[in-house]
Amino acid sequence: MKSFTKLLIAVIVCLILTVLLTNLLLVFGSSNSNARAYRVEINRACKYLKGSDKISDLSEFPHITKIEKQPEALTADFFDSESDYLIKEINGALYRFEYMRDNNADSNLLLPINIILLTISGFVVFVLLYVKNKILSPFEKLSELPFALAKGNLTVPVKENKNHFFGKFLWGMDLLRENIEKQKQNELELQKEKKTLLLSLSHDIKTPLSAIKLYSKALSKGLYTDPEKQLEIAFAIEQKADDIEARTAEIITAAKEDFLSFEVNNTAFYLSQLLKNIKDYYSEKLKLISVPLNISEYSDCLINGDPDRAEEVIQNLMENAVKYGGGNAVGINVSEEEGCILISVSNGGAALSEEELPHIFESFWRGKNSLNVSGSGLGLYICRQLMRKMKGEIFAESDGDRLTVTAVFGKT
Repeated sequence: MKSFTKLLIAVIVCLILTVLLTNLLLVFGSSNSNARAYRVEINRACKYLKGSDKISDLSEFPHITKIEKQPEALTADFFDSESDYLIKEINGALYRFEYMRDNNADSNLLLPINIILLTISGFVVFVLLYVKNKILSPFEKLSELPFALAKGNLTVPVKENKNHFFGKFLWGMDLLRENIEKQKQNELELQKEKKTLLLSLSHDIKTPLSAIKLYSKALSKGLYTDPEKQLEIAFAIEQKADDIEARTAEIITAAKEDFLSFEVNNTAFYLSQLLKNIKDYYSEKLKLISVPLNISEYSDCLINGDPDRAEEVIQNLMENAVKYGGGNAVGINVSEEEGCILISVSNGGAALSEEELPHIFESFWRGKNSLNVSGSGLGLYICRQLMRKMKGEIFAESDGDRLTVTAVFGKT
């Protein structure tokens, strides 16, 4: 804001100097032009008088009011050089040329020119002040909003600015705040449920574990000498071990359950809009890393799903294609089968074995081709969850070193 204030001051100073210089040029420039005008006419009249001793018609000389031949007794030193007349010697005689300065026309121009300049200057200053007060000042206040969100201040709604210059931005930031707040609440609820589940399962494990320890101690001390009783105790230990194994399986299952919340608002949207957003986003990005992007021809139609989530799915597929593609071309192919629209993203350099292929949609799973590539192993897992919530499906095919992942959308 300080730099803009300096710019505003500099603009105002430049405008003031422009007005002053314009006035100076008009005043002094007009006087010089008028001086040139009457002197030119006097010179013309002198040439005329060299051939004739008198000029009867002065209409050709608008600035000359009178031409008078002076007595021979007078010399040029007799006349005042500062007066509104000039003395010229023509054919040995002195002539007095009286003239008038036409300053009225130029003085009449000063007022309208100043009005125009001041109006333009005022408009420029008004626009700059308006930009400062209505756009830059509110935006400077909004610039603190991302820091507040980063610090976890999620409870205060984002106030909408009355001038509506940042309407969409504010709406988006408020939506982001609400989503972050909701995700934070969901995470807290999930952590609470997980902790409760683990405590419950831990308690359930303690009971059979205590029984096993008790039976083991009894057997070690020889308290059961009857073979049938020993078999009974061994069977009881096996049952308790099975109980522990079952509880352990529940813990593993709970750990593998959905830990991400996916909200999907299914509706109908155009296929062309989805692919346009993908193309706009990735064309420049892939161009910078010299990776060609090929999109097949397709017929536009309405498809079912959440447009934002559908874009997220295709973006995840594109990110994987770029990350594991080894710089090879990325292709997007659109086809139609049995009333469904299939959007396939393929790339080379992502060799996967037949044993690995069925696992790529599992959470935290990563193939052998990702050893030197950073990632969490959640991208395709998220894609599958989203596609199923949108009543669609996703599958993968591998052909040599080329991997193709296809998202299936229902057609309206």
